[in-house]
Amino acid sequence: MSQTPSFHPAVLAAREKLASGHQRMQAQHERGSPGIQVCAGLTALVDEVLLDLYRAALDELPTDSQLASQVVLVAHGGYGRRRMAPFSDVDLMLLCEPLIRDQLAPLAQLLTQFVFDAGLQLGLATRTAREAWELAGRDVEVLTSLAESRFLVGSEALFQRYLEGLRRRTLRRSRSLVASISQARKEERAGWGDTVYLLRPNVKRSRGTLRDIQLIRWVGFTLYGQPSPEQLMRQGRLSTEDCRQLREALEFLLRLRNEMHFHANRAQDELDLAEQVRIAEKFGYEGDENLFPMEQFMRQYFEHTSQVRYIGTHFLAAVGNRNRLGRILGPILRRKIGDGLWLSPLQIGANAADLPAICQDPARIMQLLETANRLNRRIDHVTWQTIRQSLPAAPASSLAPETAARFMDLLSRGAQLGTILRHLHELRVLERILPPMTHARCLLQFNEYHKYTVDEHTIRAVEVAASFSKHPGPVGEAYRGFKQKRLLHLALLMHDLGKGYKEDHSEVGRRLARETAETLPLNDWEKETLEFLVHKHLVMSHTAFRQNVNDPDTIVRFAAEVGSTDLLQALYILTCADLAAVGPGVLNAWKEELLADLYRRTRRQLTGDRGSYQSGEWAHKRRTAIRELATKQGCLADIDEMLDSVPNDLLASQAAADLLSDLLELRQAPPHGIAIWSRLVPQRNVVQYIVGSTEQNMAGIFHRLTGALSSQRNSIMGAEIHRLADSLVLDRFFVEDGDFPDGTPSIERRQQVEQAMLDVVENRDQPVPAIRPTWQPSLGPRAKDFNPLPTRVSIDNETSSDFSILTVFAYDRMGLLHEITRTLYRLELEVRVARIATYLDQVVDVFYVTDRAGLKVEDAEQVKLIRRSVQDAIDENESSDG
Repeated sequence: MSQTPSFHPAVLAAREKLASGHQRMQAQHERGSPGIQVCAGLTALVDEVLLDLYRAALDELPTDSQLASQVVLVAHGGYGRRRMAPFSDVDLMLLCEPLIRDQLAPLAQLLTQFVFDAGLQLGLATRTAREAWELAGRDVEVLTSLAESRFLVGSEALFQRYLEGLRRRTLRRSRSLVASISQARKEERAGWGDTVYLLRPNVKRSRGTLRDIQLIRWVGFTLYGQPSPEQLMRQGRLSTEDCRQLREALEFLLRLRNEMHFHANRAQDELDLAEQVRIAEKFGYEGDENLFPMEQFMRQYFEHTSQVRYIGTHFLAAVGNRNRLGRILGPILRRKIGDGLWLSPLQIGANAADLPAICQDPARIMQLLETANRLNRRIDHVTWQTIRQSLPAAPASSLAPETAARFMDLLSRGAQLGTILRHLHELRVLERILPPMTHARCLLQFNEYHKYTVDEHTIRAVEVAASFSKHPGPVGEAYRGFKQKRLLHLALLMHDLGKGYKEDHSEVGRRLARETAETLPLNDWEKETLEFLVHKHLVMSHTAFRQNVNDPDTIVRFAAEVGSTDLLQALYILTCADLAAVGPGVLNAWKEELLADLYRRTRRQLTGDRGSYQSGEWAHKRRTAIRELATKQGCLADIDEMLDSVPNDLLASQAAADLLSDLLELRQAPPHGIAIWSRLVPQRNVVQYIVGSTEQNMAGIFHRLTGALSSQRNSIMGAEIHRLADSLVLDRFFVEDGDFPDGTPSIERRQQVEQAMLDVVENRDQPVPAIRPTWQPSLGPRAKDFNPLPTRVSIDNETSSDFSILTVFAYDRMGLLHEITRTLYRLELEVRVARIATYLDQVVDVFYVTDRAGLKVEDAEQVKLIRRSVQDAIDENESSDG
């Protein structure tokens, strides 16, 4: 029989005190107490409990022990700075005189046992002062924790000697230590998110959060012996305004973190989507016709974290070159360079007399930024801070022609463009030039696709486009050859500024582009082009990912909509940059190749290239090339007749050698069986699985094949069905293998997948194997959990003359593709082409379908039945998944 553990009376008292105190502090939090007060209250509670346990541990030692007078109990880390969250760890150090170092183990062991038994998470170290100093000198993590040391009980004289020694030794190595601290924080941000604008930020470790406020404290201690921002302000190291904003951000983040801990009843620092919804409602944020409450809450979150990031960045920059020689020679070597600016070996700034006028003139601010980038100088901290603090209060005015001209000139350059735009945005100059940026600031739209705030996404898109100058592929060639780069960059900057309104954002963006164009030095063609690119910025991705680009009619329609090669070139670059700026990995090799293919085909259509695959002459040349290859291999007789029935879209989508190989495999398929083979498609980073047989054998197996592929951890990117002579059918599936993300699965792996596909078609009376996620699922709650956009199912009978086009927008979930295709099979529909596009945790699936007789589905009642049945299948799948 198990026995209840027996605890020391002091531990039992501590457990009771912690439980009641925790409830008391949670009630205080619920009443709306400031986060700093709640953290201080929790710290005081832990102080009281620890001191009781410490005294109890001392009482358990031999009566002749003199440890109490030669030891000090030191709080450090977050506990040391009195910022305990409800479930924070307790960082303690037993500091002792060297002579009793070996006698301290019993006390440390007993204290550790008592603290753990009481229910606290403890980190305890036993050190002499010298050991602490030496370890802090070697390990910046230890240094940053000890920088927050606080006396609890014991020898005050020993504590003061330890703290003064730590300060002296840190100051002697301050430059190298600051560099190490900054590098460690940089590496941490890389793991937790090196941007403020994350969909699921960590309120402790992501950029602009509590860790960056702590970074200022650590650097302050290392350089000046003072970690407190208030003390740094009194020393003149931080401005009053910066100190105020840090205090406000700290309060916001601490209250937020306390709420997350209390609600989860454990340490919880990741602000996931479900938490954003819950906290926004609890904290009383109210939505409006354009924004959800959680979007307003996150806008305030981003405002605070952005300010922390700005202040931290400039604080580090200001102290980065604080050596004595620099302080002495800096003013001596400073020289005026005209337009109210001065230049030193490391910095550039504005003359004090000219600074007020520069603050009011966006053109002069742009000139300062451009000059700083051109000369590789850091902007003087005083200059930066003065501009940043004065601009929000400055009255908005109409855009001066000089400002507009300088801005357009700036956009014509690629080098450092992203950096300058970010600085203009941080200084709130960008919204003076492009007023729609005001609404987009810190606006996180949780709808189809996007990961970052609107303003962050648009600036990232410009940065991505500028990086195409070194891209080796077709998009790089297109970017380098496009002459009107300033117009392209402007379109990228504006393409999503219609977000956050009730209307379709492309329509709102079109109106905003038209209005903005009137304030900038653009000719009529440039104004029309800007409006077109903003209005139609989604059309190329929709065409490439949702339509059958092997169908000549698709190319003709898209070419007619674009109208010219210049617009096509700009739209191609914009589309690639837009996708790449959505989030990591969104513009993968598969999508990049699809867009490049659409670009090449449409360009041939617009230029009237006789090599266009739509011409009979082109198709004849392709078949001739395949016949010549077959003749060399001695297999022409096997495929000669079949080749004439190969449809043009299949001719256009396969290399001659690959298509010949497929035809031979298809010809050798068993009369009453199915052949399955595969090949790598390295340019698209996918694997192609090909299934061939007669139409009779292939009937009704499409959904089973999708299920088999998904059960083998394959993400299906696209599928095509081709019909040839003698009732032969060729199905092609393009997949990303979840076990081989580099797109190069081994032969053994491909054979394993082929066998799984063969098993489901040879055993049709057996269920499809258990399906793993069809697409890689996002971690944590999904968009549907907080912003339930309706699933959309539509049927288009106008676009294609041969097929009904079924389009499904839904949230990513397990087995979705298999469920849809199985429903279509039950409705007696044949899938002829399938296009699958993924954007973070949403998918858009497009199916070109016919009835079993090969005809479009145009009966109104049948169309309604199809839509309802697919919708029901998705809803049922969602219920079983949720």
